Amino acid sequence: MKITAVDTFVLGTPWRDLTFVRVTTDDGLTGVGETRMLGHTRALLGYLAEAAPRHVVGHDPFDTEALVQRMKYGDYGRAGEIVMSGIACVEMACWDIIGKALGQPVWRLLGGKVRDSVKAYANGWYTVERTPEEFAAAAKKVVERGYLAMKFDPFGPGQWELEPAERRRCVSLVEAVRDAVGPDVELLVEMHGRFAPAEAIRIARMLEPYDPAWIEEPVPPANLKALATVAGKVNIPVATGERIHDRVEFRELFESGAVDVIQPDIGHLGGIAETRKLAATAEAHYTLIAPHNVGGPVLTAANLHLAACTPNFKIQEHFNDFADEHVKQAAPGLPEVVDGYFALPDAPGLGVELDPDFINEHPSTGAFFDLFKEGWERRGTS
Repeated sequence: MKITAVDTFVLGTPWRDLTFVRVTTDDGLTGVGETRMLGHTRALLGYLAEAAPRHVVGHDPFDTEALVQRMKYGDYGRAGEIVMSGIACVEMACWDIIGKALGQPVWRLLGGKVRDSVKAYANGWYTVERTPEEFAAAAKKVVERGYLAMKFDPFGPGQWELEPAERRRCVSLVEAVRDAVGPDVELLVEMHGRFAPAEAIRIARMLEPYDPAWIEEPVPPANLKALATVAGKVNIPVATGERIHDRVEFRELFESGAVDVIQPDIGHLGGIAETRKLAATAEAHYTLIAPHNVGGPVLTAANLHLAACTPNFKIQEHFNDFADEHVKQAAPGLPEVVDGYFALPDAPGLGVELDPDFINEHPSTGAFFDLFKEGWERRGTS
């Protein structure tokens, strides 16, 4: 079996573009991969246009290890976000093909399941005014939909340090959500790398009474010593890792002892097998994994297959029950969240099938998402 074509499709929404890659073989089998780029979609498409004839077409899709090696190292230049995202899409699609060829869901080919379902947390649900009343009402809707966990960033456009009144306002949003959902729902507080270490510590200590399951990216991701400073002075688990695009670069993060939960993005880290290798390294450091996922149905499906076979998996991010729910139609077949959990996909491959016609009906409009702009949490809804 040889790969004969690599095609790309971009689905637009008001605040994100989702890039899908379809890989076709001479046997007539096709596989699909996906990533969500943050402002770099055209760069990804340009890279894939060059890389496909050079590294992908003409090769056996079963040889995923060789594929990653060619794409990552064959151009000699150090692979960054664009290259690793391109690798991820193609590698993911190859696993889809392998599963279809063998008549097995991908998780069976990665070691088999260690769980029967995958706990999910909702994101993208708080497209409301930044008031305690509005956040509480929105949080109740998440629980009514069956979720047992939710993530949110209550900090508006905040950066580096908040004014005292704004700091209290942000904390009041977390308090309101906790009061609305009760003590048994996991609250995951996103900081989006906003703060200087001292401010992150101050805020985290104010949040402790509301028992967050983690604080995420409390400081910008480039300085691990700053992250370690925060981790050493707060009593809340620290999560990070979505902006690290090579599993090798996680080594220093593990060595720092500054992280309790890593959050690699399969769509940026080179694909399913690369993320599975990272998860095994994390397991050796007694660290949990909760993959970052702002993608649509294909990327979510890939995450479920990883979660099925990963012992130290914690929880899976999911946007598409609350933000742009229509994107599910781009690749039908994904299980729905029921009582807080995804069922494992059981169809061959990833278990979803791309609908190019639907994607073409929803083209990119050049969405630009600025997390430091007033009102960003609306995600294009107003």
